[in-house]
Amino acid sequence: MRVMPGSSYRMLFALAGAVIGATGADAQAPAAAPHPRSPFISIDTAVVALEHVTIIDGTGTPARPDQTIIVEQGKIQTVGPAASVAVRAGARVLDLPGHTVIPGIIGLHDHMYYGSAIAGTRSMLTSYPHLFLASGVTTIRTTGSLDPYQEINVRAAIERGTTVGPDIIVTGPYLQGRNSSVSWMHEMSTPEDARRLVRYWSEEGVTWFKAYTQITRDELRAAIDEAHKHGMKVTAHLCSVGFREAVDMGIDGLEHGLLTDTEFWPGKQPDVCPVTTDSAQYDALDIDGPDVRRTIADMVSHHVALTSTLGVFELYSPSRIPLDPRVYDALAPGAATVVRAWYDSAQHKNDTAERIAFGKAMAFERAFVKAGGLLGAGSDPCCLTEIAGYGDQRNFELLVEAGFTTEQAVQIMTSNGAKVLGISDRVGTIAAGKQADLVVLDGDLVGHPSAIRSITTVFRRGVGYDVAALTASVRGMVGLK
Repeated sequence: MRVMPGSSYRMLFALAGAVIGATGADAQAPAAAPHPRSPFISIDTAVVALEHVTIIDGTGTPARPDQTIIVEQGKIQTVGPAASVAVRAGARVLDLPGHTVIPGIIGLHDHMYYGSAIAGTRSMLTSYPHLFLASGVTTIRTTGSLDPYQEINVRAAIERGTTVGPDIIVTGPYLQGRNSSVSWMHEMSTPEDARRLVRYWSEEGVTWFKAYTQITRDELRAAIDEAHKHGMKVTAHLCSVGFREAVDMGIDGLEHGLLTDTEFWPGKQPDVCPVTTDSAQYDALDIDGPDVRRTIADMVSHHVALTSTLGVFELYSPSRIPLDPRVYDALAPGAATVVRAWYDSAQHKNDTAERIAFGKAMAFERAFVKAGGLLGAGSDPCCLTEIAGYGDQRNFELLVEAGFTTEQAVQIMTSNGAKVLGISDRVGTIAAGKQADLVVLDGDLVGHPSAIRSITTVFRRGVGYDVAALTASVRGMVGLK
């Protein structure tokens, strides 16, 4: 199949539909009190010491071996060499040689829905919060909501401690223009329609919006202006509008990267998302050429952040996707059977052109960071093998494959995300005084990036969660609830 990845979910949903029949927080969150009887909490001691660990602190600096982290009352109290950090009496001590600790992952593009053959596209209000947390994702921005009210309610339940999951920053409904192929998206018809939608949801508890593929320039400009009036921000998965056009309007972020920027496509018409075309056109695109350099320079100079979602775009070149049995364990049985058949067939696909385009997307992200751009990451767990948490882990592996060091990849997925969301004073790095959102990995993450899949314990606000229990709780559920 030859597709233009830049034409967005219009094609990604079509891909999922053809295969599996898919159809159509506040920045300063209050401290939550986890339910004392939760079967998912493994550590709730007031003082916990993680001894003899390797720390990758989220700043991009080299990993530090043989360190001790002391957590007290939900915050990081002390970080330093194990030989010099004193652990007070009564602390819960975890002796963890051979383990790596990173900050909690911040997923900037982590939906709460999945498209499956057995239930269509529907919210995953139980399985996804558990999977995100089990996979080390302690904060998410939903970045386009199927049902914002449901997400607001789940966020409230997590805050009350009646359920478990990550901190959730809820995004409003998609800001979509006419001719959408997705039935559950409102299609705006005028700039005032965009303003009305933004005004309404600004009072309902969302803090971000995501503009989508068919939006016009006038609608996008109005939405950005109205959002900023109400202290909110706008990011976008674009197609009908080019990156530089959106930057000139004052947009705050852009999603997915090169493969959704249609300004480089021959014959691109204003306000029109180009039709599906051959990915081989990326062969001639020079990432170091003046056109791409200008786009990156505009983004950097206007402080427009970019979200990497390499994992979801790998679906276009599926012959390169590694088998992850955990995905099929989590999927509902009917979905698992069909998705596994898709995967097995895809291993023999001729996706050379798509692989080249994917490589250009990786190069674009490297060039953006080299130029001083702020790159975050998210999984976009919409469909097929791309599901909550595991997709975020795959994105980490792909960032390393793209040429970032392990420490840089951790920084992209933690502290950079915190900066984008405006919560870096609270989370994103391992430092004294920060909220104790920590991920304990069994293995050397620097030497073996696949260790990102070997999580033993996830701490959120200083409470340790049992990864095995969380994972077992959603077996066979993704695609259902």
